[in-house]
Amino acid sequence: MNNISRVAVVIAALLPASVLAQSIKGVVLNNQGKAVANATVDLEGSDQKVTTNDKGEFEISGLNNGLKELHISAPGYAHLHRDITLANDQDHSATFNLKRSPIEVIDVEATPIHMSAMESASPVSVLSGEQLRRQQASTLGDSLEKLPGVNTNFHAKVASTPVIRGLSGPRVLITQNGLDVSDVSRVGPDHSVASEASTAQQIEVLRGPATLFYGSGAIGGVVNVVDSRVPTDSTTRGEWNLEHNSVDEQKVASFNATTGAESFAFYADAFWRESDDYEVPVAADIDDTEHSSKYVVENSNEDSDGFTVGTSYLFEQGYLGVAVEQFNRQYGIPGHTHGEEEEHDHEEEHSEEEAVFADLEQTKVQLLGEYNIDSEWLSKINLRAGHTDYEHAEIEHGAVGTTFKNETNELRVDILHSQFDEWNGGVSFHYKKSDVEAQGSEAFTPPSVTESIAFAIMEEKHFGDFLVQLGGRVERVTIDANNVLLPEIDAHAHDEDGDEHEESNYTRVFDVAQEFTPISLSTGVVWDFTPGYNLGLSVSRSERAPSASELLSFGPHIGTATYEVGALFDTHDGHFELSEEAIDLETANNIDLTFRKTEGDIGFIFNAFYNQVDNYYYQINTGLYAESGHDHDHGDEHNHEEEHDHSSELPVYLFKTDDVILHGFEAQVAWQLTDEFKVDLFSDYVRARLKDGGDLPRTPPLRFGTEFSYQTENLTANIHVTRYQEQDRIAQEETTTGGYTLVDASISYDLSVLNQDLSLYLKGTNLTDTEARVHSSFLKDIAPRPGRSFALGVRGYF
Repeated sequence: MNNISRVAVVIAALLPASVLAQSIKGVVLNNQGKAVANATVDLEGSDQKVTTNDKGEFEISGLNNGLKELHISAPGYAHLHRDITLANDQDHSATFNLKRSPIEVIDVEATPIHMSAMESASPVSVLSGEQLRRQQASTLGDSLEKLPGVNTNFHAKVASTPVIRGLSGPRVLITQNGLDVSDVSRVGPDHSVASEASTAQQIEVLRGPATLFYGSGAIGGVVNVVDSRVPTDSTTRGEWNLEHNSVDEQKVASFNATTGAESFAFYADAFWRESDDYEVPVAADIDDTEHSSKYVVENSNEDSDGFTVGTSYLFEQGYLGVAVEQFNRQYGIPGHTHGEEEEHDHEEEHSEEEAVFADLEQTKVQLLGEYNIDSEWLSKINLRAGHTDYEHAEIEHGAVGTTFKNETNELRVDILHSQFDEWNGGVSFHYKKSDVEAQGSEAFTPPSVTESIAFAIMEEKHFGDFLVQLGGRVERVTIDANNVLLPEIDAHAHDEDGDEHEESNYTRVFDVAQEFTPISLSTGVVWDFTPGYNLGLSVSRSERAPSASELLSFGPHIGTATYEVGALFDTHDGHFELSEEAIDLETANNIDLTFRKTEGDIGFIFNAFYNQVDNYYYQINTGLYAESGHDHDHGDEHNHEEEHDHSSELPVYLFKTDDVILHGFEAQVAWQLTDEFKVDLFSDYVRARLKDGGDLPRTPPLRFGTEFSYQTENLTANIHVTRYQEQDRIAQEETTTGGYTLVDASISYDLSVLNQDLSLYLKGTNLTDTEARVHSSFLKDIAPRPGRSFALGVRGYF
């Protein structure tokens, strides 16, 4: 070896690996051989991500020898995975061809491993972009109900939560940027979700158990609202929107904006919404329509506003930022009034003192961060922390009747390792503490503190044409309440003679301390058995700790018109006592089978699922009645010797457990006929039944529909038709809900004014003015869907 060679070897030994590392250079093209600009190229198992230029070119540098997995994505195209082996210290050049996909493929952001509708073993959906803006409504459940497998528990347009495959409430977790939204919407259907769709970037839905990522409260699925409140870059951009809707005279204004300079980024958003009682095609039971030419659902008005400000510090390895949100909402609670007009006032509207409405306030602080580590062992650390202070007062007769509070602290840390033997993944630590309190006449659940600590592991690896995903999670959940009440009430069947029933004032007070250890396991496989097609199989076993309301409730819940009694109690001869049955974990054994066509002019996703849930907590009608606890004002004095008025009584519902089976399907087909015309077809169905016979209540019916879309450079038009079949598989005390067809349409035109990109749009909903009652709604008999409505708006981008 000559002297020059020796010097070269010494220098090479002293130089850092990055100086000698290779690079991957490439160009991304479509089927016509044209460059795909702004395509994203990810090096899986690392923090490296680049974007193609106008010529479709990119370069990833600083790579060592070995196998590298690239993930390439672009709007309107199927995602592409490509393995490249670097050897002999040489750079690598390649051409990548993306194929069109009529089904938009968008990555889920709030999971530590890669997930999308076309590539993961578990079924997911993402609503974003123009589709999100077109479908957004004033409530979260109504915004998502056109997604396959997702319905709404429509609560008179003032509140709604998503129903995923027949499950909702404490089984479906709603999060904001991966952290619990921390309201009380899971306690009752009349409680609004404290999250806003008009300022969201995208909304993600994980169908089926998502307990690995979010804990036992996600045994039925997760809805994650994603926004940019903690910005990850300093590029100046934003949008604003103004809209007016005819069905309730709703007026909406919203904006969001991101900007920054050098290492600092800033974000702000705000929204304002105001609406009157909404019109319906038929008379509702609670209407006074004698002197009105229009039918409306009384007390369904709303007045909401909120704002968010955030900032972050950007550095080479990631970012760290904080955001503060103030969310305010006042809305009426239909069917929830405690007084009637005097006879001479029947022509007047209900006074504000007689109408019951909710006054919601929430302050949320989120700390989000990401640190990319270039080491042999670790790849990335994700940090999510939040504090939420929620208060929701129900105003009755002009005074606060009941106040609900929820103070939540949450911390989530994901530690992702560097690629090890081609495995990508990591571990997650999750802590959450919720202090929930209700005070007042409808405080049917005592104050309680729920605390959980969890550890999870998630891994995935490609084995040729197979993608394998594995995961496990163990939790410790405690529920503590030191003021649990067991009143000595007289629960009775209705008597024909109308006898009075005295109620004792005696109440037992005791402490409750419950501890649970839910364990969840999941495995999934995706097989790309031929180009453009794949099969997915996901098997999971998930456990859920019952919620405090399911265990400890004891009192009137006017939002559901029931007297609720928790599973901690039992009834004997019309009297309630502590139950002798063990409080068990709810356990779901779920299988998902997915068949997908991922590219070409026709794409489809077919999901079939089977979910057996043991120890399923649900409410049964005991056949007994109890006093609601309210003094109803009928406008005059009543003699106590008159016949007993049963209108102040509520049916008693008791939380019990049983084994249930839920199975069904979701189907989605998209056909891009031409560059302008596209047709989408969808259908979904869930059968929810007790294992030993009988049906679960408020299960959404079979539905199917289609959407026709026409899009040019400036014009976009859509017609959406959905058929809801009759639901006659009903639980005891339920009634059959008739089928109906909804027709919606929208048209928008894009233009530029003074260098401002604008979009003018017109949306029509329920164009046939059809009477439509939502079977999964507690108010289906008194609050049908809104009638024909038109929304006119303008949206701007910068």
